[in-house]
Amino acid sequence: MSGLNIVLFEPEIPSNTGNIGRTCAAAGAKLHLIEPLGFSLSEKALKRAGMDYWHQIDVSRYLDYEEFLERNPGAKIYMASTKAHRLYTEVRYEPDCFLMFGKESGGIPEEILCNYPDTAVRIPMIGETRSLNLANSVAVVLYEALRQNGFPGMKLAGELTRTTWRE
Repeated sequence: MSGLNIVLFEPEIPSNTGNIGRTCAAAGAKLHLIEPLGFSLSEKALKRAGMDYWHQIDVSRYLDYEEFLERNPGAKIYMASTKAHRLYTEVRYEPDCFLMFGKESGGIPEEILCNYPDTAVRIPMIGETRSLNLANSVAVVLYEALRQNGFPGMKLAGELTRTTWRE
């Protein structure tokens, strides 16, 4: 397990959350969901996107952002936002930090974001692109944090099953 934490602030689309859950399972990251959610955790789209990995995911739910802070005192939180000034590659992620992502329609509210000027990060994009898909954004930032921490506990090499590598 990596010890990293993915936090979704009021996610709205079940397939995104399902995909993020599958990514958390593959990365050994814990998933935190801040309500209200735009869907039920029993929805087919959520389970379909998370495939058969959903039972492997360590998930915590919170009634609101305040409860999240209360239950995770002293958490080092990095907030992914298109409004941030620092690139996601310009910070050093601690092995147990929290990577927070906002809802698909509006991101992390500015009232929360403004409290994290040094740990708000962005993924660069060309032109006037509003944002990347939420599940893709989580994967990009999470795997940078994993890379920086040496991919703890992860399988680093694959194996061919029907043939051998050619020299």
